[in-house]
Order: sequence, then structure tokens, then C-alpha cells
Amino acid sequence: MKLRLLGFFLLAGLTGRAADLPVLWAERVKTVVAVEYYTETETDRRPSVCYGTVIDHNGTIILPPVAVNTRVTPSQLKEFKVYLPGSSQSVPGVYLGQDSLTGWHFVRADKSLWPDLVPITTYAAKTAGEPALAQEVWGIGLRNKDEDFAPYLLASRVALIQSLPQRTAIALHEVAGPGLPVFNLAGEFVGLAASSFGQSFVQFTRTDRGGSPVILVNVEESSAFQLTSEVLPYLGRVPTNYFGRPLAWLGASGLQPVDPDVAKFLKLDGQSAVVVSEVLEGSPAEKAGMKARDVLLAVDKAPLPRLKPDHVVVGYLEREVARRNPGQTMSITVLRGETRLELPVVLGEEPRLTTEADRKYYDRIGLTAREFVYGDAVGLRVKTTNLTGVIAHFVKPNSPAAIAGLRTDDWIKEIDGVEVRTFADAARKLDEVEADQQRAELVLLVGRGNETALLHVKLK
Repeated sequence: MKLRLLGFFLLAGLTGRAADLPVLWAERVKTVVAVEYYTETETDRRPSVCYGTVIDHNGTIILPPVAVNTRVTPSQLKEFKVYLPGSSQSVPGVYLGQDSLTGWHFVRADKSLWPDLVPITTYAAKTAGEPALAQEVWGIGLRNKDEDFAPYLLASRVALIQSLPQRTAIALHEVAGPGLPVFNLAGEFVGLAASSFGQSFVQFTRTDRGGSPVILVNVEESSAFQLTSEVLPYLGRVPTNYFGRPLAWLGASGLQPVDPDVAKFLKLDGQSAVVVSEVLEGSPAEKAGMKARDVLLAVDKAPLPRLKPDHVVVGYLEREVARRNPGQTMSITVLRGETRLELPVVLGEEPRLTTEADRKYYDRIGLTAREFVYGDAVGLRVKTTNLTGVIAHFVKPNSPAAIAGLRTDDWIKEIDGVEVRTFADAARKLDEVEADQQRAELVLLVGRGNETALLHVKLK
């Protein structure tokens, strides 16, 4: 990690604003905090630290999407603590949930800290517009917990602005910690640092002149930041529940951008298009008449924008769904053969997520059984109308289940020769096994891809 204090003040001196920077810094560092929490898994309890930005006067903080492991459920997140920069003292925090559109995780600090926090909206630019190429920008980084989260300055210039699909600026060097704000030299908020981008290098030795590519990722600092046009409008999306519901659902799967040469053949010059690989069973897309191999051209009659690289348009379409609510109608223009069709799709509620699914850990067996949900059926390519069995969400290393050959994400269909139709069925059977200390073995019928296996789990 490089502290560019000298470079920053030299850069600022070129603009004649060096005298203002200590004042700007002292005010704006109050918009950031460090957040610590514990994740309780089946076998351990581990701490995590991430950094967040304050968004309102009620102590609400947004954390970047990568702050929480996607396989972790909210019930496993414990003891949130919020620290001011440069402080070893913390106050309690409460996890509010994740927003599906932005991916942000929301945390609220204890009231005792509110007077010391300043919402980032306080420093929103008075005039609209994006930073210009080569414009100087600066941001905040935080050191680690053993250094009391000491804040430090980072600075750079804007090198590139792209739609990915959010409008994102990329600076010449790291400009802020992921999830922390970026400012212009007037102290106006111009963006929020995204997850760090990797840098590619070529590694070689005297005996290996060909070399091999190496990707280095700075997890503490980022050179990319989403512009305020992608931040300020969504700060009000504070979840009312852990999972960010309601969640709008379309049900078109395996979306792929149309190759530019194919687009020319289809006479789609000047716009993007997306091919649907699969229309999910029972989904709003299926009910609206969408079919596999349809080419999606427009949403509410607005053509899909031309974005680079080509795959970014898929993210744009997914965000168009996520920004709506279940029950809303979304008009989608598709090309089927040589015919253009307007399909009014009434968006549905996203089926139960894996993070919402019931689950239970059985230490003696070495297994966490999880409810089989719609997404599992889609992944396994089976009927979604008959969600039976359970999923092996976690298999403890060297446990009886692991030794028998059970793997994470295996589909458990039968226990001791009896089909398990529901999670409750499986839980009853596994409860009996776990409680019976005289039990010597357990037989599981599992599916794995296109294969089925019978596993003998020896408990003694």
C-alpha cells in the first residue's frame, strides 16, 4: 500500500488550493467508518473488517457488496461494531440487509455515535456533471484494526470513464478504500470507490524469458469509483428486511450479448441486443410468451444502449429488472426470427433464495442440510414444480459424511431408503440419527450433476 501524501499536496499546490485541504480532510473524514463483525459457521467463528460510508443522520452506513460472503446467511452474522477512523473504541451496530439493485449492505450504528457522523450527501456537488478526464480527485483510505483504523489520503487523476453498466471512473492510481468516498479538489463528493481492480504483470526469470501473467489485486485500495449519478439516487434503498425484499423477477436465464457480426447480420447496427438461452419454468417471462433464442432489443421501447465491452449490456438489463417492483409491467421488445414482438411482462416476486432457505447442522454426521429451493432446481435442470430433497450446504472435513464421499452442494434425495419430500422430512430423519448414539451407519442417496450415488456414512 502506498501513501501518496507528498504527491497529493504537490498536486493540490498546482491548483492553488493547498491551504484548503486540511480543512476539507478534517470535515470529510467524518463520513467514513470501519465496521467489524463475526461470521459464525458450523465449525468456527471468524472476524471480518470492512469500511463504509455514512448516508444519513440516523447512523445508516453502506458497505460494498463484497463485504459479506454470498454463501453466508444473515443469521450467521454476529456482533456488528462500528469504529470512527483513528479510534480503538467501538459502538454496536445492527445489520439491516442487502439491496438487490446496488448490492450494498446496510448497517446502522448505535445512536451514541450519530453526533460524530456526517452524511456523505452533505458534500454532494452543487452542479451536476461528471469529473473530466485528467481531473484531480482524492479519497480516504483506512489502515487496519491494529493501527486503530487510522485514516490516510490517496490522490490521483481520472484516466477513463465507462458504463459498466454503472458510470464508473478509473483513476491512474488507487484513490480510495473500497466502499469509501472520492472527492474533487473543492471537496465535493464525486463517487464511491468500487471493489479493487486487478493489475496484470508479466513475471519471468533468467531461465524463463517467456514469463507468465500475474494478476495483483490491492484489496485495501481501489482505482475505480462509481460516479455520484450511480450513488445518490439509491441511498434511500434501505432494506426493510435482511434479503432486500420485495425482489422483482423476470425469469429469462443464460443471457448473452449478441456478437457484433451477428448484430450486423440481423440489421441491428448501432444498438446492443441480448439472446435468451432459457426461459424458466413458471416465470413471468414464460407467462408473457418469451421463448428461448429470443433476441431482446428494448425495454419499455427504449433500445438497449451500446455498451463496451459487449457483455456489460447483460448487467444493464438485469439492473432494469432489479430497479422495479413485483407486479409492475415491463414491456420488452424481442426479435423472433424476422418478427419483432412487444411482450408486456408482469414482473413476479423472486422465488425463495438459498440464503433464505431453512437449514440445520448435524455435527455427528458432519453435514448441514439445506432446503431445496427453486434456484437449485434450475441449476440441476429438473422440474421446478417439484422441489424435493435437501442440499448438502456444508460438509465438515474428515467427518463421517465427508469420508463417505458426500460433497458440498450434493442433492440428497433419500435417507435410509426413504424419499425425503421436504426439508422437514429430512430434518426429522437426521434428528433421529444424530440423537441415536448407538447408530452405526446412515445411507444417503444423492444426486451430483447427471449421476446418482449411494453413500454409506459410517458413524462409528
